[in-house]
Amino acid sequence: MRIISGTHKGRRLTAPKNLPVRPTTDMSKEALFNILNNHISFSEVSFLDLFAGTGNISYEFASRGCTQIMAVDSHFGCVKYINQTAEQLEFPINTLKADVFKYASMKGAAFDIIFADPPYDMKASELEELIDHLFENERVSEDGMVIIEHSKHTDLSKINRFDNSRKYGGSIFSFFK
Repeated sequence: MRIISGTHKGRRLTAPKNLPVRPTTDMSKEALFNILNNHISFSEVSFLDLFAGTGNISYEFASRGCTQIMAVDSHFGCVKYINQTAEQLEFPINTLKADVFKYASMKGAAFDIIFADPPYDMKASELEELIDHLFENERVSEDGMVIIEHSKHTDLSKINRFDNSRKYGGSIFSFFK
């Protein structure tokens, strides 16, 4: 995995092999950030990374100047790796070891961009529940968006607040506003 832009552009990171993750591919990540570059100023947004895994997407936001980053994952090893990497790269990433659904179902800080990369076998109904929790509990700022990375075999276009989706290989990014 590598950081594709910003202060640490080109930096390669190697996560421990024992983590239960499927990092977003560089091709998909580059396409996602090309879309985001046209809509946001990274230094002015707050970012929430759900099912953070290796922290791959959080590192991109941090490298591009985002200073308000929260990464949530239920796996201790993932949270530990993100903490170590953030410290090593001097990235302003806060972490929380928690169940994403419980986190989303509680009121708390609102974020401008929320990215979720759940396991690809997660059902569309579960993803709909997650999206509903995020909006109902005011986790999404007024002009914010939720981005879900999911398998091309999962259709989220019928879910409330769906805006659009983009397909990259076997992955789809669905946007909710």
